[in-house]
Amino acid sequence: MKRTFAMILAAVAAAALFGGLVYAVLVAAHVSEPAATTVYGLTPRRLWATTVAVLALAGVVIGGLALARPTSRFGTASGRLGAIIALVAGLMAVVNGGLNLAIANGGPGTGNGVVGGAAASVLGLIALALSGLALARCRRTASEPGRMT
Repeated sequence: MKRTFAMILAAVAAAALFGGLVYAVLVAAHVSEPAATTVYGLTPRRLWATTVAVLALAGVVIGGLALARPTSRFGTASGRLGAIIALVAGLMAVVNGGLNLAIANGGPGTGNGVVGGAAASVLGLIALALSGLALARCRRTASEPGRMT
């Protein structure tokens, strides 16, 4: 019971932190004001931002797995490979999310994908951090004396 409550509390705290970071990115990009008229449906920029946000989320998941399990049944290089994949996905997400925010000419609801771009930027930075930690762990375990790689 205590473990379930702790997991739920951690998930709520992570969601609140993520929402706060996305809002901070929107404020920093000067696009935090909602639109006067809301555009409904999928626009090309919303599709771009959503695709990049999904890429960033995949980078976070792969980086987390590479950090949690530095080796797997596919060999010792898979932890390093997962960390490199997460690093590339996070970098692509940060660049594309920032570019989407830079060319946006309105706030949330204008069809420019600013919320998706901000989410991609935040998730991309998280993926970069996780992959950096996983790469550091892979490098540290590979350099230990007496350890077979």
